[in-house]
Amino acid sequence: MLCASLPGLSHQQMLVGGAVKELSAAMASLNVYSRCGFDGRVGCWIGNEKGRWNKLAAASTMAPKKRRLSISPLASSALAETPYTSRAEFYHEVLNDAREKFTQEISFQSKDKDISLAKALLYVASEDEAFMAFNREMDAHSLQIERRSASLASHATDWTCVEAMPLAGKNMNEWMVELDVIAREVEAELVSREIGCDLVEVLDAVNMVLFKSRGFKRSPVLVDSKCAYLHSVLSSGYCSAILLSVIYIEVCRRLNLTIVGSRVGEDFLIWPQTGNPEELFKVISGHSLFGIVNGKCVDDPRAKASDINSNSLPGLELATNRDIIGIALANLMRLHWKRASRANHGLMLTSPLRSVDHADDKSSKTNCLNVPLLRPQDLRLAIMASERLLILQPHNWALRRDHGMMLYYSREYEEAVQELSICMAFAPEEEAEVLEPFVEKLHLLRVESSWKSQGKKGHLTVS
Repeated sequence: MLCASLPGLSHQQMLVGGAVKELSAAMASLNVYSRCGFDGRVGCWIGNEKGRWNKLAAASTMAPKKRRLSISPLASSALAETPYTSRAEFYHEVLNDAREKFTQEISFQSKDKDISLAKALLYVASEDEAFMAFNREMDAHSLQIERRSASLASHATDWTCVEAMPLAGKNMNEWMVELDVIAREVEAELVSREIGCDLVEVLDAVNMVLFKSRGFKRSPVLVDSKCAYLHSVLSSGYCSAILLSVIYIEVCRRLNLTIVGSRVGEDFLIWPQTGNPEELFKVISGHSLFGIVNGKCVDDPRAKASDINSNSLPGLELATNRDIIGIALANLMRLHWKRASRANHGLMLTSPLRSVDHADDKSSKTNCLNVPLLRPQDLRLAIMASERLLILQPHNWALRRDHGMMLYYSREYEEAVQELSICMAFAPEEEAEVLEPFVEKLHLLRVESSWKSQGKKGHLTVS
């Protein structure tokens, strides 16, 4: 049973029964809507008498707006009575801690080479797992209420910080140690061969441990969330190509071997820094080292990766650690969006924009703002991924547009108007023209929604 109330619906509409209403209040107190700050001169929606986009707004400085949950007196009294308030506050602290430490890890004030890919991605996993763990607790408690169980399970935890939070049986520090263990297994493999530090042999030993001893396998299509989180990948061995690259980079770094990478078409390729790239493409037993490291994409004539050779390799633009984290987050955002919209075949983030742009009459313009019902947990996880991605790429107008559209699908109209208005300030003129009529309609929808909410009593409101 879903215990979280959907944005835009009243507290009473979503849940029936006093005890279940208390659960919803506790869920609302879990402030999972933390927003990344945006520093710069940006545009914003300013409604005037004509309801037009005010270009003067782009010349002003918008202070980052923090969202908070405000509750009516009735909901406040319910919140005070439920023991799950403390659980909500506990998970709220974990979520904030994970986001803050992720932000610190990828901070632009630190050198890119000092960023730990593994640590940053484990903070991502910890934040998402904390959000899902609280949902599971709410569901379990709701089920107990429905069955009128006399005994309620205790949810006491024996960990107090995000680093100690269990992820698939291990905490964050233990997963970091797991990468150390893999590196030691590679060293043991080299010792058994009585081989020194020859580059080709070291790579062969890494491949032996990862692909044969550990059994890591690339997922050709990212459909399972277990392939998108680092701790799950280390546990199962089944992973996306980008996370396998992250593991390869982290293991080799522990062996004092620098691995670099580059985005080529839809693929991310990695290889060791070497002054002799020809040795990477030398075919032995039907495969080259470059092919073993990067998988089948280098042999697929449909992929741009198949065009890479020893001559073109040095000319590729190298990805930074921040770039790699960004690719992993973009994959995570796309995965959760697909899962969220699974019941709406063919639904795209930008579908409503085109509907408004091609609307010919008043009825069709109204219908284009009928928001389809999506899976709320996956939609929230997609939004959380895009929030982190915006910390890395604050001036990426297309990303900000997608983020704003997800907020729209989540019925967070005020925040969607803000993000899409910022996007319009950075987007090319033709894209801004597509966004403008939608933002106008969304602004009116936000006002209407605000009027309706003011007419109700005893419900949770977002301000």
